Amino acid sequence: MTTFRLKFILKSDATFGRGDGVVGLVNSEVQHDAYGLPYLGGRALKGLLGEECANILFALECQGKAHRWKEVAKRLFGNPGSQDTDQSLMHVGNACPPEDLRQAVRRGIERSELSSEQVLRSLTAIRRQTAVDAETGAPRKETLRATRVILRQTPFEATLTFLTDPTPDDLALLAACVKALRRAGTGRNRGRGELEARLYDGRGRDVTEEHFARFRQAIEQEAAL
Repeated sequence: MTTFRLKFILKSDATFGRGDGVVGLVNSEVQHDAYGLPYLGGRALKGLLGEECANILFALECQGKAHRWKEVAKRLFGNPGSQDTDQSLMHVGNACPPEDLRQAVRRGIERSELSSEQVLRSLTAIRRQTAVDAETGAPRKETLRATRVILRQTPFEATLTFLTDPTPDDLALLAACVKALRRAGTGRNRGRGELEARLYDGRGRDVTEEHFARFRQAIEQEAAL
């Protein structure tokens, strides 16, 4: 197996929602582990990459240049709608804070120097908002909502595991998807969850531009034909 790392840092507050809230505290809670560390689930992250891949393929299809890359996308992400994870070449792990931070937090909690609640509060904040009546400009009654957000500048990283060695085309398209990934989480269409993502190889080298250059070169060569 071959592994790569996808790393990103939040450029705006984000909510990686878990689908419920905490009574009396927040209406929308972020996903976090037993240590209070927030994370973005691997399935959700793969879905976001797959969404960017679909956008890229659509743009290429409009130019009649998508056939080659459709096969690559199928290898990376599997068949659309498939529930069988073996259909895809790439497995995407959860995006979590960096390993050194996770280890420090675990040690602190094991020594009773920290609590999971303290960890969660240190990396998040609660934002409150209400709907506004378009006619009066006043807040609507009973619309106040509290949402926990992960603070901007929080770093995350996820492991990408390939069942077989990826081809140059696999990595080229993956790099394009990583560069296109700009937002994640709830409310990403309303300014939340802006991020900057990069692709790293097993030796810790940032290989985003290296592989994206191959993708761009291939597209330019196809355009010249």
